[in-house]
Amino acid sequence: MAKKAIPSILFIEDDMIERMKFDRTISKLKFENKIIEAHNGEDALRILEGNEEIPSIIFLDLNMPRISGLEFLQKLKNDERLKFIPTIVLTTSNNHKDLLECYRIGIAGYILKPLKYDEYVEKIEKVLSYWNINELISI
Repeated sequence: MAKKAIPSILFIEDDMIERMKFDRTISKLKFENKIIEAHNGEDALRILEGNEEIPSIIFLDLNMPRISGLEFLQKLKNDERLKFIPTIVLTTSNNHKDLLECYRIGIAGYILKPLKYDEYVEKIEKVLSYWNINELISI
């Protein structure tokens, strides 16, 4: 039985293998979310600016080309139309400065990508289950 789905997820990740892992995880967990993929922060901003449908949640990698995850976050949180989208950082960076800066900017969560796939699946399931029981803002 499929789980209740968040209408859409914007997944911002430059690594193709990480995008495939996320898609595989969503499918394995039977969340029927619409996944919108962006390969970097610049692509994500273009998607958000040109899209009438605003994603209900964003998963964001920090270490990306063109504009970094931190730069993307600053632009997102300064946009009156987009700043309320819950944004979860999903990264390999365990740099305490990055963590503090992300929370200062206004993220909803910070998750370190585990090395083991089963742990990754477990973390993604917990995050999506949490956001599925929350009242999300529809714009």
